[in-house]
Amino acid sequence: MSTKSHITTWILIAMILGAAVGYACYIAFPDPKMAKEVAGYISLITDVFLRLIKMIIAPLVFSTLVIGIAHMGDAGTVGRVGGKAMAWFITASLVSLTLGLIMATVLAPGHNIGLPLPDVGSATNLKTNAFTLKDFVTHLVPKSVGEAMANNEILQIVVFSIFFGTAISMLGERGARMAGVIDDLAQIMLKITGAVMWLAPIAVFAAIASTVTTQGLGILVTFAKFMGSFYLSLFVLWALLALAGYIFLGSRVFTLIRLIREPFLISFSTASSEAAYPKLLDSLDRFGVDRKISSFVLPLGYSFNLDGSMMYCTFAVLFIAQAYDIHLPLGTQITMLLLLMLTSKGMAGVPRASLVVIAATLNQFGIPEAGLLLIMGVDQFLDMGRSATNAVGNSIAAAVVAKWEGQLSSGPVAETESAIAADDASTAEA
Repeated sequence: MSTKSHITTWILIAMILGAAVGYACYIAFPDPKMAKEVAGYISLITDVFLRLIKMIIAPLVFSTLVIGIAHMGDAGTVGRVGGKAMAWFITASLVSLTLGLIMATVLAPGHNIGLPLPDVGSATNLKTNAFTLKDFVTHLVPKSVGEAMANNEILQIVVFSIFFGTAISMLGERGARMAGVIDDLAQIMLKITGAVMWLAPIAVFAAIASTVTTQGLGILVTFAKFMGSFYLSLFVLWALLALAGYIFLGSRVFTLIRLIREPFLISFSTASSEAAYPKLLDSLDRFGVDRKISSFVLPLGYSFNLDGSMMYCTFAVLFIAQAYDIHLPLGTQITMLLLLMLTSKGMAGVPRASLVVIAATLNQFGIPEAGLLLIMGVDQFLDMGRSATNAVGNSIAAAVVAKWEGQLSSGPVAETESAIAADDASTAEA
């Protein structure tokens, strides 16, 4: 069995063991305060892993993106690739937001939920004015590239990297020397990434165990209708993403889906799209996507193509409206969808950003903001699905843009498919 297959298998085992250990701790420490303290110590491993990921994200994004842009050759090519990527992102965003509205309307998870509703005046302690169009546009350009990297502001790093990479491509031989240095930096960061990712199964175990220690498994039963409806909606979104990929990539989309199993599981179990970024680059390399495309499209996708998070925004708003028996006319829903197209951008890297966006939307349309308290208890479990969906959507987007640009290699894929088949066979034997 290959190393990659080993890691994927260990992540699955870690998820199961984490749930078992977490439930044992939940039973052993019935006092919520004590359970929270125990969970805090368990989650130390996950916190360290995510800090390691954050440590490498900024230099990894900068170095790979600059090299990708420098290899594209000119600003026209960068603009063309960026335009194609944004066209895909906008379409995917509209589909995701619309699907959330449709599924919440059809499944009606908020009707007769059988739970006491929070008082309308209850505080959620979320800043509902954090996402405005003015702030977003201003936030695009970093005041300092050092500050942007220190805070892992992906979108700001992308903006600076586009300028930097384009300037290198215009400097000819002198630019080539700098490109060589940054290429070396990229290779170093990839080596560090490989070492960090060996900790993924342990981090997955700790993440699942700490969550179950405080929440227990009973909360899943209490919110079964809401969570079941949301995950059913995610399955539909996954099918639509796979269908879109099939239209442009043909049957090779299934190879891509199999290749991204590991980053999918990492995103799901850690509830962090960011944690999967290094492995997504690796998986896209194996699929045949030119690195100059994937290193450009993926960082953009982290701000503009969070499919799972966007679907959750519309789904959760309608759920809360249904819980309070508030009817939203079709025109209001369409207005809300268009508003979320703007306010949902730039969510990557902001803690509990989906909840902040939802709170702002509730406030805008006169729906009790206190309704967020209904879903905050299970938000961690929902965030797992959202993060994994973001990874799927961005990987398919990068592959499709590469196909449009003629930068999707067909040579390594046959070898990749054979390797995957061998991995699957050896896993079955094990």
